Amino acid sequence: MRPFDLEQLRSFVTILQCGSLSAAAPKLLRSQSALSEQLRKLETFTGVTLLERGKKGVSPTPAGERLLAHALELLALSDCVLEDMRGVTLTGELRLAITDYFLPSAIAGMLKGLRTRYPQLRLHVSVRKSLQIENGSNSGEFDIGLSMRILDGRSLPEGIPVRREALRWVALSGFDAQREPLAPLPLVVLPQDCSLQRFTIDLLDARGVPYVIAHSASGVGGLQSALMAGLGVACLNSSAVPAGAEVYRSTQSLPALPDVEFSLLPPRPGEAPLVSAVREMLVTHFS
Repeated sequence: MRPFDLEQLRSFVTILQCGSLSAAAPKLLRSQSALSEQLRKLETFTGVTLLERGKKGVSPTPAGERLLAHALELLALSDCVLEDMRGVTLTGELRLAITDYFLPSAIAGMLKGLRTRYPQLRLHVSVRKSLQIENGSNSGEFDIGLSMRILDGRSLPEGIPVRREALRWVALSGFDAQREPLAPLPLVVLPQDCSLQRFTIDLLDARGVPYVIAHSASGVGGLQSALMAGLGVACLNSSAVPAGAEVYRSTQSLPALPDVEFSLLPPRPGEAPLVSAVREMLVTHFS
């Protein structure tokens, strides 16, 4: 039996991680037509449809979900073998603080891939608010931080960008039909210590858009659940929009939203060589 083509699998994984062929193409240094052809060959080889295309980009079919899990392991194992042949090893214990807005549906698979690729690296992951990560960079509570920053024209702290996404006003499909035309916008938010939610409320206040806090969740998972329950409208980055939600098109004009950038905090003076090596590896793995 012919084996899988690893380059086709890598393209498949990158397309899903980026959300579209157009976003994946520059990362893989390929044209969209070349990626489309690779995907076609992969679907022909497996005999099943792997991706569904929609207004928000691409999403995996049930078969695509299964292949994604296997592909991440196969690619991680391939990279691990190559690094072993080259004498590259990462051994030790390291603490990673990460915002839960970052690829919430894919981060578990990515971390599993890291564990497969670096079995001797013990990576402890904690989920925190971006402000806590930024403010705690020198606290000693974690070794590497990954935060989300809003690209609203203000100067940003030093960081190493790994991903950029658009912000969207989103709600359950068909939600607007449940509302009175002049009723305040029902918002689903996180607490005020979340920089994105604070930005959202400040933006609505500045534009004079009437709103009411319909639900306050403790984390992105809870916010996604509230959206799918039809409790209101939220501001989310593209990869955090749950399946079944869509861009909210209101009868009232909502302010335009900027992009966000996910960044690793820069190296600290005198940090251990392991921390520096893992940060460099994460830049490649998360990009």
